[in-house]
Amino acid sequence: MRRLLVLYLLVAGAILTRAETPNYLVFVSNERSGDVTVIDGESDAVVATFAVGKRPRGIHATPDGKRLFVTLSGSPRMAPGVDENRAPADKTADGLGVIDPLARKLIDRWHGGSDPEQFAISKDGRFAFIANEDDASASIVDLSSGQSRGKIKVSEEPEGMGVNPANGEMYVTCEEKGEVFAIDPDQQRVIAKIDTGGRPRSVVFLQDGSRAYVACENGGYVAVIDARSHKLLSKIQLPTGSLPMGTAISQDGKDLYVSTGRGNAVAIIDTAKNAVATTIPVGNRAWSIALDPTGSKLYTANGASNDVSVVDVKSRKELRRIKVGDGPWGIAIAPKEGRLGQPSTTKN
Repeated sequence: MRRLLVLYLLVAGAILTRAETPNYLVFVSNERSGDVTVIDGESDAVVATFAVGKRPRGIHATPDGKRLFVTLSGSPRMAPGVDENRAPADKTADGLGVIDPLARKLIDRWHGGSDPEQFAISKDGRFAFIANEDDASASIVDLSSGQSRGKIKVSEEPEGMGVNPANGEMYVTCEEKGEVFAIDPDQQRVIAKIDTGGRPRSVVFLQDGSRAYVACENGGYVAVIDARSHKLLSKIQLPTGSLPMGTAISQDGKDLYVSTGRGNAVAIIDTAKNAVATTIPVGNRAWSIALDPTGSKLYTANGASNDVSVVDVKSRKELRRIKVGDGPWGIAIAPKEGRLGQPSTTKN
């Protein structure tokens, strides 16, 4: 009996250890160097870097984690509103890159609109909704074939994209006029326009679909939207010097994380109080952010310091910084394994 008990404890301990071991990879799009850096979620060490094309920015995994997609753009990097001496755009470089996360390489590139920036993947993983920055539109791409399924006109400089997890409606943030468009993707039409002001950059939803939070860079605030009535409810002011950029939300919806760009920090907002709870210093010009699958670590793409900050959510402290490529922009999380519970057989 004693031997059986010892064996049981050893097996249980091994199962528990396996369950608690981080089993994911972090993919970072590097806008200036045209590649993607892969970080192991357990060791927080870089394990691969591979080329994808010009100006990779938005990057996301499908719900099953079997593929990743990254937007690519041949338009030159320019400050907002600057058109003088602008180099010609290479429209042949525009597209949606298809990544095999297990092989850690680009396997295809599809036409995905004009100067695509950020995008979101539908709840069922069938479609990508892409913001076409220089075309004032949002395009829909079928992720099984790479074929276009439509385009919806919005206003100038669309950037942030988000899908309401409750009803599948799509939100597009448009920077120039400070507007957010709510779109019915099935009918492919705008159903509401919300004025937020402040150059809106990204959007994230509560899991129940009741609220949307929009980071407004120039205003230094987060706009809170009733996502059912599509009405602006309030604005949460961030600390002085904040330029809100990327957004992420905890699984329970209690904490909203907002990167502050050149504010070089992540602000944590208490969604019950609609107030800033604290800020965490990170790298320079923190842009896109992402939580790991357990919600215990937050990763930030620091575009000016060419690194990724790893933040411990519980202690609310930066743990380390990981050097990546030139101009890190987007962050996506994908499982290490081909299928849940099945180890990958792909060799690197």
